[in-house]
Amino acid sequence: MLRRLVAGLAAIVLVAEAGVLVFVHIVLGTTTANQSMSIAGSDPDVMSKATYALGAGMGAFLVLCAVFAGLVAVRDRAPGGLARVVLITAAVTHGVLGVLSVVLVGWGAFAATMLILCLLVLTLTLYAAPRGAGAADAAPPLGELKPTNP
Repeated sequence: MLRRLVAGLAAIVLVAEAGVLVFVHIVLGTTTANQSMSIAGSDPDVMSKATYALGAGMGAFLVLCAVFAGLVAVRDRAPGGLARVVLITAAVTHGVLGVLSVVLVGWGAFAATMLILCLLVLTLTLYAAPRGAGAADAAPPLGELKPTNP
């Protein structure tokens, strides 16, 4: 029950984060285009289009993560290989962004980023990857010694 709740909540929060980030990038791109801002002589149109593209890319990635987390919640099974890699990438990214956000934005942004990181990590750890038969033979449980054959 808890596993499905965490994965479903992670999916909802990731969709909300995607919407917020896309909105922020639309505002930034529009502001850049309207004020003809440039950095070191770069073209303002290129900068505004790059801002739109970055926002769309980030939003698409977060929606993909939300779809994977939602599928985990609905199926109540561990994520597959690609889904696990994507969710781990999102977790690592949120960890790095959390450190940067506390310096650049403040503690509120840090807390929100860490909440999302916790939901992603909980989703990944509560749905641990199943161990295959070969893996079970290779590593004994913690505290047990594996008998050796002479």
